[in-house]
Amino acid sequence: MICCLDLEGVLIPEIWINVAKKTGIKALEITTRDEPDYDKLMRYRLAILRKKRIKLCDIQAVIKNMNPLPGAKEFLKKLQARYQVIILSDTYYEFAGPMMEKLGYPTLFCNWLSRDKKGFIANYHLRQKNGKREAVRGIKNLGFKVAAAGDSYNDIAMLKAADRGILFRPPAKIVREFPKFPVTNTYPQLLTAFLKMA
Repeated sequence: MICCLDLEGVLIPEIWINVAKKTGIKALEITTRDEPDYDKLMRYRLAILRKKRIKLCDIQAVIKNMNPLPGAKEFLKKLQARYQVIILSDTYYEFAGPMMEKLGYPTLFCNWLSRDKKGFIANYHLRQKNGKREAVRGIKNLGFKVAAAGDSYNDIAMLKAADRGILFRPPAKIVREFPKFPVTNTYPQLLTAFLKMA
């Protein structure tokens, strides 16, 4: 079995919320927990960054000072001792480096950004449309069972595609909308849920 994990909200804090706090731009607090349309959300974010003159290096500086969620690294080590683990995220390689180092460099599938000559983010590029779902489908086509965990709207397709989908610390509205997924709120609960799959 292979375990697939979302990154933000499961192993690390939400990057955009931290950027919002650091810059004082409350509008950047909106995440995939609030807006299910990812393209709409990213276009909204990029417009704000441009308007407020925030460059990629400014966001990277915020991320360098972030740490994994308490207990996340220990949970990941315990999970990796039992299963192969792949992080499936809608974040970007240009954001994720410092966090991957602090988590011990787990395998990460995510997206990438392009920037203009002045250092502003020009656009975002998806590795693949519906990348989390398609990654799970691809892994299953290789003959593996897949268990997956996430917390947001952009994780639901991944959870549905997996043999077992688990919500981790989701907002109440997602629990109401998708009652078929078991809900976990601590790392021991999440580890137990994965172990049940075996």
